[in-house]
Amino acid sequence: MVIKSLGRTDLRRLFVLLPALVACNLFSTIGEAPTPVSTLALPVPEITSTPASAPEPTHTPSLMPTPTSLWVASIPEPEDFQWVLVASDFQRPVDLAHAGDKRLFVVEQRGVIYVIEGGQVLEPPFLDIRERVNDRGNEQGLLGLTFHPDYKNNGFFYVNYTDVGGRTAVSRFQVSENPNQALADSEEHILNIDQPFANHNGGGLKFGPDGFLYIGMGDGGSGGDPRGNGQRLDTLLGKMLRIDVDAQDTYAIPAENPFASGGGRGEIWAYGLRNPWRFSFDSATGDLYIADVGQRAWEEVNFQAAASTGGENYGWNIREGAHPFSSEDTLDLIDPFAEYSHDAGCSVTGGVVVRNASLPTWRGVYLYADYCSGIVWGALRTTEGAWEIVILYETDFRISSFGEGADGEIYLLDHGSAVYRLEPRP
Repeated sequence: MVIKSLGRTDLRRLFVLLPALVACNLFSTIGEAPTPVSTLALPVPEITSTPASAPEPTHTPSLMPTPTSLWVASIPEPEDFQWVLVASDFQRPVDLAHAGDKRLFVVEQRGVIYVIEGGQVLEPPFLDIRERVNDRGNEQGLLGLTFHPDYKNNGFFYVNYTDVGGRTAVSRFQVSENPNQALADSEEHILNIDQPFANHNGGGLKFGPDGFLYIGMGDGGSGGDPRGNGQRLDTLLGKMLRIDVDAQDTYAIPAENPFASGGGRGEIWAYGLRNPWRFSFDSATGDLYIADVGQRAWEEVNFQAAASTGGENYGWNIREGAHPFSSEDTLDLIDPFAEYSHDAGCSVTGGVVVRNASLPTWRGVYLYADYCSGIVWGALRTTEGAWEIVILYETDFRISSFGEGADGEIYLLDHGSAVYRLEPRP
């Protein structure tokens, strides 16, 4: 295992100045997101809504807020910090979450969730649904986990997986009286979405600061988005979805969603995505960061300000990153604030904004990585409203995900088997 931290003098930096309404480009890389697991799920038809005709939604542009005390002045020296092994011997870990306490929950692509408590991996696992999960393709499996904001009282948590029929299944489960053991037979299907191909399943899901459940959906797969799902508003593929899981037995569409009154599927929050592999909310500001895996040449990371009212079009498949792909038409597309070419990697892995009190010099730095090259970048908004992008670490990890603990500690998942934590060097 190799981790090379880069000193300030030999860091490759790139400053991309953003006028008030733009989010721009940067580095270069390639990408196809990592793949998941296999199993057996009950057939539940896709829940549909009937879009009525309505005007195109308006949205608040992704403005860059003026940096304040929420951000440090510059990205810290990476050699002063290290990735420390927390636990290993996992099988294809792809996500990490917390339930509001010191425990960590590690998602294996094959359909198993383990608890790490006190540095130990507990047996039996928290949840094992391998018989319902399909991991026959390299981008299928159990892909995402999030806990209800009121988990302490209701015991609900949500998973995103590929079922045995190849569809995306978003389901709710409940914990048992044993806090380290879920009830496998408590599954309630929230949303099922047909997948025309085995790749580009997306897989992330998180509760936003507004209490709604956000779900990242890929364009349905193959290559080049042959069905145009990224730009179509009559499908949930290639989108960021936002639903209210507390209003009904399954879900309701928030009235503020951009297509809630028609013109497209009501669940859509943003569109023009190819395969969002990890998105996260800044726990201090509520801003949303979405990493989107590229096609032939460019990987990208998108930004959505907390004040947004939704409806952003991130450009796929008109553009790949900020570059023309199927058309020269720019429409009202939102550029990524960071991109890198396939010279630097092949598949972007979205990360988190550091808000850990024990890492004060990292305050406000967004971490992201490449699955193939093992490079870890840091991104920080400067006082001039620009983005500072720095290569922080060159590792031999296959970085499948980042995660946060309840106290804001920062974790990195090596798809090979292990979980690491970012710590100051002694």
